[in-house]
Amino acid sequence: MLKRVLEEVEKVIHEFKGMLYQSMEDPHIDLTNLENVVRLLLELEPESDPVRRYFSIQNRRIRCLLEKCTLDHESRMETLQNKLHEKALSDEKWKKIQQDLHETADVDCSLRYPNNLLVDTQTSDSGAEELDALRGRYIRRLTAVLIHHIPAFWKAVLSVSSGKFAKVSEQNISTSANMTYEKAGHPLEVASGMIHDTISAYESKVQSSFHDLEELNVLCPYMSDAIMDISKACQVFEAKEAAPTIAVEALRALLFESTKIYIVRLCSWMRASIEEISKHESWVPVTVLERNRSPYAISFLPLAFRSVMVSAMDQIDMMMKYLRSEATSEDTLMLLQEAQESVRLSFFNCLLGFAGHMENIGGELGQTISNKGNPPFQNGYPPVVEENSLHHRPGCVTDPHQKLLMVLSNIGFAKDDLFREMYDKYKHVWLQARGREDDDADREELVVSFSVLEEKVLAKYTFAKANYVRTAATNYLLDAGLQWGGAPAVKGVRDPAVELMHTLVIVHAEVFAGCEPLLDKTLGIVVEGLIDTLLSLFHEHKDTGLKLLDANGYCQLMLEVEYFETILNQYFTAEATESLKSLQGVLLEKATESNYPAEPPSSDDAAADEKQTASPDDLIALAQQCSSELLQSELERTRINTACFMESFPLEFAPESVKVAYASFRGSMDASSGAFMAQAAVGSGQRWR
Repeated sequence: MLKRVLEEVEKVIHEFKGMLYQSMEDPHIDLTNLENVVRLLLELEPESDPVRRYFSIQNRRIRCLLEKCTLDHESRMETLQNKLHEKALSDEKWKKIQQDLHETADVDCSLRYPNNLLVDTQTSDSGAEELDALRGRYIRRLTAVLIHHIPAFWKAVLSVSSGKFAKVSEQNISTSANMTYEKAGHPLEVASGMIHDTISAYESKVQSSFHDLEELNVLCPYMSDAIMDISKACQVFEAKEAAPTIAVEALRALLFESTKIYIVRLCSWMRASIEEISKHESWVPVTVLERNRSPYAISFLPLAFRSVMVSAMDQIDMMMKYLRSEATSEDTLMLLQEAQESVRLSFFNCLLGFAGHMENIGGELGQTISNKGNPPFQNGYPPVVEENSLHHRPGCVTDPHQKLLMVLSNIGFAKDDLFREMYDKYKHVWLQARGREDDDADREELVVSFSVLEEKVLAKYTFAKANYVRTAATNYLLDAGLQWGGAPAVKGVRDPAVELMHTLVIVHAEVFAGCEPLLDKTLGIVVEGLIDTLLSLFHEHKDTGLKLLDANGYCQLMLEVEYFETILNQYFTAEATESLKSLQGVLLEKATESNYPAEPPSSDDAAADEKQTASPDDLIALAQQCSSELLQSELERTRINTACFMESFPLEFAPESVKVAYASFRGSMDASSGAFMAQAAVGSGQRWR
């Protein structure tokens, strides 16, 4: 009888203990009730450890919630991936139908279905965004589990460790409760270890999803939102009695690591995007307003480059500001400095990468010009590329020389405007970490790189123009049908000389429209090349086409050389001036040789030969007389060339003859304008009558 009673009592006690343990699983259990449960369990099982079991139950419940988030996420990802796969198959079938229709009906599908070429890209981008959106929501749900359950769990732990489960007015802490603490063995350490393990599991899940986020969506809010979620968890855990220190440190390490990964992704995206946009130069010049009234006639490429840089650097700047505010320990400060140095290198490498792409484009254009050679001039003008004959966008530049100028403008704009703007805006991101107000070394190095690149591309342009100038100079000096040994009397500047000037006028107009800031420098190189070319041609043909040079021929060349010098005076470099003196010297030497007999004359022919010979001084005086009589009138006759070159040069610095000719030109223009306005006024009055 007693045995059956004992068995029945044990059964009731067992059921009662099960009920007590089950009540401990309630996440919202009142601490007073928890105290009673622990006391009863200790009375029923003195050797048990109900406190540790309570910790395990609560920690396991939190881990189960995390795993449930993972299972739900995997299920949603699988469903979405299947959906995207089906959509891709459907798009592929539709594309195949379009191709079949095109083949059978011989119809241009690009006109009937203008979006068919974008199906794959759009589907891929859209699918990547949808997948990243799911990953972002997954990280948010995981973080929400920690925020809602860890602080409550830790407060219960602190209550246990402080010797009370609830606030009571009387000191009724029982000896059983004290025994609980002894048996639990440092409840704070036990619970801290459990929470740390849970945080580690959370960290593993978050890092895995964070790494899976696509780099192409780096500007979308998924990564930044995930970082903000982790930051929110850190703030919650840092509150009083919210979480153990080890959990706060683990979360803060995860935050720094995630932010660093995000910054690295932004830098990588920035470099990749710049490389991609550099492959698709449209060659369409932007408007003056789009380039903020810059004198550089740029394409859209530098503006696209700036847009990419600003998009990435703004995000990086925001993240770095956050890291600076959170960096308190030596370890976090070191991580901050590493991130800032990485950003600095990426910033300058992107600019250098852009310069490298400009160099490649310039090299390809230079090679294209070299392969095509130099077509013959027509009336001093280079051949015109017919835009309609090429498949380009309306308004785009098609001539390779003008493309080189556009590349030069892009380089100059990046060096003078874009780089200064970007550097001043973002230098604080890395300078604060380096412990100095400013650092000119990086800036100067970049400016030097762009300047060297500018010289390289300009050399390709001037080399191409030098070939045109040589062709025009050859036409002027050798192919104009004039025998220099028997030249007619000088009557003025010949048409071949004006046509040679037309070549420089074309260069002036091209550079003025394509890269105005480099106008003087470019014209200086081209003018120097012209004088060197004339000197070179004279030496090459001094025994053939220029074997003889009589007084008239000498005066003709000296008049035209002075004509060139007068008009192009502002572009003469020191080297060009020296070459001009050499050219004048060899012309005088050749004229002197041509006007003296090769052998000493006999006494009978002395009187006759005296009339046919002239000393160098006589030739110089004769050339000066021709110049004084004809140069001014020739400048006025061809004053359109003078006006072209004087537009970008102050009139007060010009030679006197140019001032007179330009004043005459300006006076005629003013008179024409006045006559037109008067005629318009009369016509207007007649209409109103």
